[in-house]
Amino acid sequence: MWDFPLFPEQASSNAQKVDALMLFEVGILLFFTILICVLILVFSLRFRRGARVDRSHPPTHGKAMETVWIIVPLLISIVMFVWSTRLFFELYEAPPDAAEISVVGKQWMWYLQHPQGRAETNELHVPLGQAVKLNMTSQDVIHSFFIPAFRIKQDVLPGRYTSLWFRPTKVGVYDLFCAEYCGTNHSIMIGKVHVMEPADYEQWLSAKGVGPSQAEEGEQLFVQHHCAGCHRGSQTVNAPRLEGVYGKPVPIQKGKDVGFVTADDRYIRDSILMPKSEVVAGYEPLMPSYKDQISEPDLLKIIAYIKSIATRETSQ
Repeated sequence: MWDFPLFPEQASSNAQKVDALMLFEVGILLFFTILICVLILVFSLRFRRGARVDRSHPPTHGKAMETVWIIVPLLISIVMFVWSTRLFFELYEAPPDAAEISVVGKQWMWYLQHPQGRAETNELHVPLGQAVKLNMTSQDVIHSFFIPAFRIKQDVLPGRYTSLWFRPTKVGVYDLFCAEYCGTNHSIMIGKVHVMEPADYEQWLSAKGVGPSQAEEGEQLFVQHHCAGCHRGSQTVNAPRLEGVYGKPVPIQKGKDVGFVTADDRYIRDSILMPKSEVVAGYEPLMPSYKDQISEPDLLKIIAYIKSIATRETSQ
Protein backbone atom coordinates (compact mmCIF):
# COMPACT_ATOMS: atom_id res chain seq x y z
CA MET A 1 0.00 0.00 0.00
CA TRP A 2 1.27 3.45 -0.92
CA ASP A 3 2.45 5.18 2.24
CA PHE A 4 4.47 8.28 1.55
CA PRO A 5 3.10 11.17 3.58
CA LEU A 6 4.28 14.62 2.54
CA PHE A 7 4.41 15.71 6.18
CA PRO A 8 5.28 13.89 9.41
CA GLU A 9 2.50 13.65 11.95
CA GLN A 10 1.68 16.90 13.76
CA ALA A 11 2.22 16.17 17.44
CA SER A 12 3.07 19.50 19.07
CA SER A 13 1.37 22.84 19.53
CA ASN A 14 3.81 24.47 17.11
CA ALA A 15 3.59 21.89 14.32
CA GLN A 16 0.52 23.40 12.62
CA LYS A 17 2.00 26.90 12.78
CA VAL A 18 5.25 25.79 11.13
CA ASP A 19 3.39 23.85 8.43
CA ALA A 20 1.09 26.81 7.71
CA LEU A 21 4.04 29.16 7.17
CA MET A 22 5.84 26.65 4.97
CA LEU A 23 2.73 25.98 2.85
CA PHE A 24 2.21 29.71 2.41
CA GLU A 25 5.79 30.21 1.20
CA VAL A 26 5.64 27.16 -1.07
CA GLY A 27 2.33 28.44 -2.47
CA ILE A 28 3.86 31.85 -3.26
CA LEU A 29 6.83 30.13 -4.87
CA LEU A 30 4.64 27.88 -7.02
CA PHE A 31 2.32 30.74 -8.01
CA PHE A 32 5.09 32.96 -9.38
CA THR A 33 6.97 30.02 -10.91
CA ILE A 34 3.88 28.89 -12.80
CA LEU A 35 2.94 32.47 -13.74
CA ILE A 36 6.38 33.21 -15.19
CA CYS A 37 6.54 29.87 -17.03
CA VAL A 38 3.09 30.41 -18.55
CA LEU A 39 3.97 33.97 -19.68
CA ILE A 40 7.23 32.74 -21.21
CA LEU A 41 5.35 30.02 -23.08
CA VAL A 42 2.56 32.33 -24.28
CA PHE A 43 4.87 35.05 -25.53
CA SER A 44 7.24 32.51 -27.09
CA LEU A 45 4.37 31.09 -29.13
CA ARG A 46 2.78 34.42 -29.97
CA PHE A 47 5.95 36.16 -31.07
CA ARG A 48 7.66 33.17 -32.63
CA ARG A 49 9.45 33.68 -35.94
CA GLY A 50 6.96 33.97 -38.82
CA ALA A 51 3.93 34.69 -36.63
CA ARG A 52 1.68 37.48 -37.94
CA VAL A 53 1.57 39.91 -35.00
CA ASP A 54 2.03 43.65 -34.68
CA ARG A 55 5.71 44.21 -33.84
CA SER A 56 5.66 48.01 -34.27
CA HIS A 57 6.18 50.35 -31.33
CA PRO A 58 7.14 47.71 -28.76
CA PRO A 59 6.69 49.08 -25.19
CA THR A 60 9.94 49.98 -23.42
CA HIS A 61 8.39 50.62 -20.02
CA GLY A 62 5.06 50.62 -18.19
CA LYS A 63 4.58 52.57 -14.97
CA ALA A 64 1.56 50.58 -13.88
CA MET A 65 3.31 47.26 -14.39
CA GLU A 66 6.50 48.45 -12.65
CA THR A 67 4.47 49.73 -9.69
CA VAL A 68 2.65 46.43 -9.35
CA TRP A 69 5.92 44.51 -9.76
CA ILE A 70 7.45 46.47 -6.87
CA ILE A 71 4.48 46.78 -4.51
CA VAL A 72 3.21 43.19 -4.67
CA PRO A 73 6.56 41.46 -3.89
CA LEU A 74 7.23 44.06 -1.19
CA LEU A 75 3.91 43.35 0.54
CA ILE A 76 4.44 39.59 0.26
CA SER A 77 7.98 39.93 1.69
CA ILE A 78 6.68 41.99 4.63
CA VAL A 79 4.00 39.39 5.37
CA MET A 80 6.62 36.60 5.27
CA PHE A 81 9.01 38.55 7.50
CA VAL A 82 6.44 39.43 10.15
CA TRP A 83 4.90 35.96 10.13
CA SER A 84 8.24 34.09 10.34
CA THR A 85 9.69 36.46 12.96
CA ARG A 86 6.67 36.06 15.21
CA LEU A 87 6.83 32.27 14.80
CA PHE A 88 10.59 32.29 15.51
CA PHE A 89 10.07 33.97 18.88
CA GLU A 90 7.19 31.62 19.69
CA LEU A 91 9.41 28.63 18.93
CA TYR A 92 12.35 29.79 21.03
CA GLU A 93 10.69 31.54 23.99
CA ALA A 94 9.54 28.83 26.36
CA PRO A 95 6.53 29.47 28.63
CA PRO A 96 7.53 30.25 32.23
CA ASP A 97 5.83 27.07 33.48
CA ALA A 98 7.80 24.77 31.15
CA ALA A 99 9.41 21.71 32.78
CA GLU A 100 13.15 21.81 32.15
CA ILE A 101 15.06 18.73 30.99
CA SER A 102 18.84 18.62 30.48
CA VAL A 103 20.24 17.20 27.25
CA VAL A 104 23.87 16.33 26.47
CA GLY A 105 24.81 15.17 22.99
CA LYS A 106 27.92 13.12 22.45
CA GLN A 107 29.19 10.74 19.82
CA TRP A 108 26.84 8.98 19.28
CA MET A 109 24.04 9.20 21.81
CA TRP A 110 21.70 11.55 23.63
CA TYR A 111 21.89 11.73 27.44
CA LEU A 112 18.83 13.28 29.07
CA GLN A 113 18.01 13.97 32.72
CA HIS A 114 14.71 15.05 34.25
CA PRO A 115 14.60 17.53 37.18
CA GLN A 116 13.31 14.71 39.40
CA GLY A 117 16.63 12.93 38.84
CA ARG A 118 15.74 10.13 36.43
CA ALA A 119 18.13 9.93 33.46
CA GLU A 120 17.72 8.15 30.14
CA THR A 121 19.71 7.54 26.97
CA ASN A 122 18.28 8.00 23.47
CA GLU A 123 14.81 8.05 25.03
CA LEU A 124 12.74 11.00 26.16
CA HIS A 125 9.54 10.58 28.14
CA VAL A 126 7.30 13.64 28.45
CA PRO A 127 3.73 14.23 29.69
CA LEU A 128 0.93 15.12 27.29
CA GLY A 129 0.02 18.83 27.24
CA GLN A 130 2.94 19.96 29.43
CA ALA A 131 5.35 22.51 27.99
CA VAL A 132 8.88 21.08 28.05
CA LYS A 133 12.07 23.11 27.74
CA LEU A 134 15.28 21.35 26.75
CA ASN A 135 18.56 22.84 27.99
CA MET A 136 21.18 21.38 25.68
CA THR A 137 24.93 21.21 25.23
CA SER A 138 27.44 18.91 23.54
CA GLN A 139 30.34 17.02 25.06
CA ASP A 140 32.38 16.83 21.84
CA VAL A 141 31.22 18.07 18.42
CA ILE A 142 28.23 19.88 16.93
CA HIS A 143 25.01 17.86 17.00
CA SER A 144 21.45 18.87 16.18
CA PHE A 145 18.38 17.82 18.16
CA PHE A 146 15.54 17.13 15.72
CA ILE A 147 12.01 15.81 16.34
CA PRO A 148 10.17 15.95 12.98
CA ALA A 149 6.70 15.34 14.47
CA PHE A 150 7.13 18.37 16.75
CA ARG A 151 8.69 20.52 13.97
CA ILE A 152 11.59 21.50 16.18
CA LYS A 153 15.33 21.40 15.49
CA GLN A 154 18.18 23.10 17.31
CA ASP A 155 21.95 22.79 17.06
CA VAL A 156 23.67 21.40 20.15
CA LEU A 157 27.08 23.01 20.53
CA PRO A 158 30.19 22.19 22.60
CA GLY A 159 30.97 24.92 25.13
CA ARG A 160 27.57 26.58 24.80
CA TYR A 161 24.02 26.12 26.02
CA THR A 162 21.10 26.20 23.62
CA SER A 163 17.45 25.60 24.38
CA LEU A 164 14.32 24.38 22.69
CA TRP A 165 10.76 23.90 23.83
CA PHE A 166 7.60 22.10 22.76
CA ARG A 167 4.15 21.17 24.04
CA PRO A 168 3.14 17.63 22.91
CA THR A 169 -0.47 17.27 21.80
CA LYS A 170 -0.74 13.56 20.98
CA VAL A 171 0.12 10.46 22.95
CA GLY A 172 2.52 8.28 20.99
CA VAL A 173 6.12 7.46 20.14
CA TYR A 174 8.01 9.77 17.80
CA ASP A 175 11.40 9.73 16.11
CA LEU A 176 14.36 11.67 17.45
CA PHE A 177 17.32 12.33 15.15
CA CYS A 178 20.66 14.08 15.10
CA ALA A 179 20.35 16.36 12.06
CA GLU A 180 24.02 17.42 11.95
CA TYR A 181 26.70 15.09 10.55
CA CYS A 182 28.79 14.44 13.66
CA GLY A 183 31.11 11.60 12.70
CA THR A 184 31.30 8.10 11.30
CA ASN A 185 28.35 6.72 13.24
CA HIS A 186 26.16 9.79 12.92
CA SER A 187 23.39 7.66 11.40
CA ILE A 188 22.99 5.59 14.58
CA MET A 189 22.49 8.66 16.78
CA ILE A 190 18.74 8.24 16.89
CA GLY A 191 16.14 7.81 19.60
CA LYS A 192 12.46 7.89 20.51
CA VAL A 193 10.25 10.46 22.23
CA HIS A 194 7.44 8.94 24.29
CA VAL A 195 4.46 11.21 24.92
CA MET A 196 2.47 9.82 27.85
CA GLU A 197 -0.67 10.65 29.77
CA PRO A 198 0.33 12.75 32.83
CA ALA A 199 -0.59 9.95 35.26
CA ASP A 200 1.46 7.43 33.27
CA TYR A 201 4.36 9.85 33.17
CA GLU A 202 4.32 10.28 36.96
CA GLN A 203 4.25 6.51 37.31
CA TRP A 204 7.20 6.21 34.92
CA LEU A 205 9.18 8.82 36.89
CA SER A 206 8.75 6.87 40.12
CA ALA A 207 9.14 3.41 38.58
CA LYS A 208 12.73 3.08 39.79
CA GLY A 209 12.02 4.47 43.23
CA VAL A 210 12.48 7.95 44.59
CA GLY A 211 16.09 9.01 44.13
CA PRO A 212 17.93 12.30 44.45
CA SER A 213 16.69 15.05 42.18
CA GLN A 214 19.01 16.66 39.66
CA ALA A 215 19.51 19.62 42.00
CA GLU A 216 20.28 17.30 44.92
CA GLU A 217 22.87 15.47 42.81
CA GLY A 218 24.29 18.88 41.93
CA GLU A 219 24.60 19.79 45.61
CA GLN A 220 26.50 16.56 46.23
CA LEU A 221 28.90 17.43 43.40
CA PHE A 222 29.14 20.98 44.77
CA VAL A 223 30.45 19.57 48.02
CA GLN A 224 32.50 16.79 46.41
CA HIS A 225 34.48 19.28 44.30
CA HIS A 226 35.08 21.49 47.36
CA CYS A 227 33.01 24.38 45.96
CA ALA A 228 31.13 24.58 49.25
CA GLY A 229 34.35 25.30 51.16
CA CYS A 230 34.60 28.74 49.56
CA HIS A 231 31.06 29.60 48.48
CA ARG A 232 29.34 28.78 51.74
CA GLY A 233 30.87 31.42 53.91
CA SER A 234 34.41 30.15 54.45
CA GLN A 235 36.41 32.13 56.96
CA THR A 236 39.66 31.70 55.00
CA VAL A 237 38.66 32.32 51.36
CA ASN A 238 36.83 35.44 50.29
CA ALA A 239 34.43 34.07 47.65
CA PRO A 240 30.91 35.23 46.72
CA ARG A 241 27.93 33.35 48.15
CA LEU A 242 25.67 31.71 45.59
CA GLU A 243 22.27 31.82 47.30
CA GLY A 244 19.95 34.09 45.36
CA VAL A 245 22.48 34.68 42.59
CA TYR A 246 20.89 32.80 39.69
CA GLY A 247 19.09 35.08 37.25
CA LYS A 248 20.37 38.25 38.91
CA PRO A 249 22.89 40.81 37.56
CA VAL A 250 26.44 40.22 38.80
CA PRO A 251 29.05 43.03 38.95
CA ILE A 252 32.14 42.08 36.95
CA GLN A 253 35.50 43.81 37.22
CA LYS A 254 36.68 44.92 33.75
CA GLY A 255 39.98 46.70 34.31
CA LYS A 256 39.15 49.85 36.22
CA ASP A 257 35.47 49.64 35.30
CA VAL A 258 32.66 47.47 36.59
CA GLY A 259 30.14 45.90 34.23
CA PHE A 260 27.19 43.61 34.83
CA VAL A 261 26.30 40.20 33.45
CA THR A 262 23.30 37.99 34.23
CA ALA A 263 24.02 34.91 36.30
CA ASP A 264 22.50 32.42 33.86
CA ASP A 265 23.57 28.94 32.78
CA ARG A 266 26.30 30.32 30.51
CA TYR A 267 27.81 32.51 33.20
CA ILE A 268 27.87 29.74 35.81
CA ARG A 269 29.40 27.27 33.36
CA ASP A 270 32.12 29.73 32.34
CA SER A 271 32.77 30.60 35.99
CA ILE A 272 33.46 26.93 36.71
CA LEU A 273 35.59 26.22 33.64
CA MET A 274 37.13 29.68 33.08
CA PRO A 275 36.91 31.36 36.49
CA LYS A 276 39.32 34.18 35.61
CA SER A 277 37.36 35.34 32.56
CA GLU A 278 34.65 37.18 34.54
CA VAL A 279 35.72 37.86 38.10
CA VAL A 280 33.13 39.31 40.46
CA ALA A 281 34.04 42.87 41.46
CA GLY A 282 35.64 43.02 44.88
CA TYR A 283 37.05 39.46 44.82
CA GLU A 284 40.48 38.13 43.92
CA PRO A 285 40.79 35.69 40.95
CA LEU A 286 41.79 32.77 43.18
CA MET A 287 39.46 30.05 41.95
CA PRO A 288 41.14 27.24 39.94
CA SER A 289 39.64 25.99 36.69
CA TYR A 290 37.65 22.73 36.70
CA LYS A 291 38.06 22.21 32.97
CA ASP A 292 38.36 18.48 32.11
CA GLN A 293 37.49 17.64 35.74
CA ILE A 294 33.72 17.99 35.62
CA SER A 295 31.70 16.35 32.83
CA GLU A 296 28.94 18.15 30.94
CA PRO A 297 26.14 16.17 32.68
CA ASP A 298 27.67 17.04 36.07
CA LEU A 299 27.94 20.72 35.11
CA LEU A 300 24.22 20.72 34.38
CA LYS A 301 23.54 19.17 37.79
CA ILE A 302 25.60 21.83 39.57
CA ILE A 303 23.78 24.54 37.62
CA ALA A 304 20.47 22.94 38.61
CA TYR A 305 21.56 23.14 42.26
CA ILE A 306 22.56 26.80 42.01
CA LYS A 307 19.26 27.48 40.26
CA SER A 308 17.41 25.71 43.07
CA ILE A 309 18.78 28.16 45.63
CA ALA A 310 17.91 31.20 43.51
CA THR A 311 15.20 32.26 45.93
CA ARG A 312 17.23 31.55 49.05
CA GLU A 313 18.64 34.49 50.93
CA THR A 314 22.27 34.59 52.02
CA SER A 315 22.57 34.13 55.73
CA GLN A 316 25.83 36.07 55.76
